[in-house]
Order: sequence, then C-alpha cells, then structure tokens
Amino acid sequence: MSTLSGSSGPMKRFVAVAGNIGVGKSTLTALLAQHLGWEPFFEAVNDNPYLGDFYADMQRWGFHSQIYFLSRRLRHHWQLLQRDGSVVQDRTVYEDAEVFACNLYRRHLMDERDYRSYRELYETVTTVLRPPDLIVYLRASVDTLTARIHSRGRPYERDISADYLDQLNGLYEEWIDRFSLCPVLTLPSDDLDFVVHARHLDLIVHKILEKLHGQEEVILNHA
Repeated sequence: MSTLSGSSGPMKRFVAVAGNIGVGKSTLTALLAQHLGWEPFFEAVNDNPYLGDFYADMQRWGFHSQIYFLSRRLRHHWQLLQRDGSVVQDRTVYEDAEVFACNLYRRHLMDERDYRSYRELYETVTTVLRPPDLIVYLRASVDTLTARIHSRGRPYERDISADYLDQLNGLYEEWIDRFSLCPVLTLPSDDLDFVVHARHLDLIVHKILEKLHGQEEVILNHA
C-alpha cells in the first residue's frame, strides 16, 4: 500500500480514470485500488431506467438518458468527496457532458434547446464541485479499442462501430486539450498491458504518485 503524507498525516486522495469504451478503465481502477489500498468506485449503467428507450429511439430519449447519467454521476462524485480515505473512480462526471452528450448533439440526436439546458446544468454544478486531485486519461487507437471490446465479449457492445469509437476519441482529445480543473496524466495505452505485465502497472502507479507528490509540494509550499 502506498500513501501520501502531509504535515498533519496521510492525505486523502481522489483519482479518476478516464477514457473511451474498451480502453481498460475498470480494470485499471481495480488494480490501482488493490495496489494502493484505496477504495474503488466503478461505473454503474444498468440501473438507468431510460437506457432501453434510449437504444430504441436515441433522438427522443437522449436528453432524458443523459440527464439521468449526469445526476447520478454528480451524486457519486459528491459522495466520493465525503469519503474518509482515498478513492479511485472509474469514469468521471466530465466525460458524460464533454464526450457523450456532446456526441449526441453533434450527431443531431439531441436538439439545440435540450443540449443548451443540459450544458447549463452541468457547467453550473461543476463550477462549484471540487474536482479530483488527478485524472488518469487512457488514450488508445480505434484498432486497440475494437480488439479489447471484442475480447471481453459483452453482448450490448458488439454493435459499436469503429466510426463511433473514432468520434468519441476525437471528443476525448478535445476535452483533454482544454481541461484545466485538475492535473491530467495521459497514458498512451496501445502498448500497455497492466494485467499481464506487472512492470506496466508499477510504472503507472509511479507516475500517479509522482504527479500527486508534485501537487502536494505545491500545496505545502504555499501553506
């Protein structure tokens, strides 16, 4: 177990793992939690009551589904901030708005009025919500994402197209380029296999702790 310590004892940390479908967010979240002794928090999507309607008619139900996801993600983010110990989260609240809702809007599956209302709610809440201490962004090519999606064999993912993954990749890059609420550690993951190779996981953990220690030093130097 690795810890970060400040002048008054161990510091609570909140790290979130971001990235496209199939990139390995859940797996990395579990491994980091085990390695660091932190609490993992995984994305839950199956309890969305709009999901079935959304897949049947995306244009009609896209706004409703995204509002539900946003409200749940905001609640989870707030709950994680209240934890006594350090946590690592699978997917961030920011991705819902900056990637998935934006993608619906650009594909004309959410109209202008609904999208503007959604963005206003998202921006208002995230302005006052404390961000994570660090976002770990897993970047991968469409070929890598497609291979990993196929290898895990989830039935509801088998119709995800390469074009859709490419659109999401583009939105992820746009979001990361302008994101400034907290530090971001970008990990090119086409050649990373942190399940098979322990040294890959060790390298990721080292980079995360290095980033967090650097942030801690800035805080202490300005205290």
